[in-house]
Amino acid sequence: MAAPEKVGFLVAGVQKAGTTALYVYLREHPGLCLPNKKELHFFDTNRNFSADAVDYGPYHAAFNPGPQHRLLGEVTPAYLYWPKAVERMARYNPAMKIIVLLRNPVTRAFSHWNMARKIRGEPLGFLDAVRAEPARRRELPLKTAKRFTYIERGLYVQQLQRLWRHFPVAQTLIFKSEELLAEPNAVLARIAAFLDIAPFAPVAGKVVSARKYKAQMSEEERRYLIDVYTDEIHELERMLGWDCSAWLA
Repeated sequence: MAAPEKVGFLVAGVQKAGTTALYVYLREHPGLCLPNKKELHFFDTNRNFSADAVDYGPYHAAFNPGPQHRLLGEVTPAYLYWPKAVERMARYNPAMKIIVLLRNPVTRAFSHWNMARKIRGEPLGFLDAVRAEPARRRELPLKTAKRFTYIERGLYVQQLQRLWRHFPVAQTLIFKSEELLAEPNAVLARIAAFLDIAPFAPVAGKVVSARKYKAQMSEEERRYLIDVYTDEIHELERMLGWDCSAWLA
């Protein structure tokens, strides 16, 4: 069998939702070829698309498919959020299949802030940081402001609507990060059927890149985030036919 010429699937979202664990699972499937580096960030890097004719050579160079591989795929959870990424993905391969992991946006935001504090030197406390987000987004370049988009990245409805403007719903598979954590074999079975590949071998649960927080979210912080996201979560429930009541508990 000839090696596939184009990337056939992407895990496109979302940040802090278990995509690293999913990447590890996907790499274990003999029919899938993923790069050694988890996040390639090709479609959310503007300089890759500055010329009329896009050079996909550097992107394809990240993959090393063998005769056993049926599909090329990669995992960059920023793609769903980044404004131009999905449109670029569709121009590259309109037949591409898109997998999305969604996490409770309240806990996702707190995890994002913890990462920013540790890696980016976020100087603000959590509640101050989420309250400062609108001003940061207005005043900072997007490349800088995206580090502090704790709330905006959890606005899944508009991100999924944008995804579906460029890809048919049937080419997308969306599930909760809690499902991957609790029942990885069931999730991988759905992915195998979605990608039309052989079933995954049974796996043991993986928790990858998890960090212990120095402090837990306070009740005031949780209540503030729940108030921010209540309408959004209810709209997501209507859109996907999900029960997200646990996210608002």
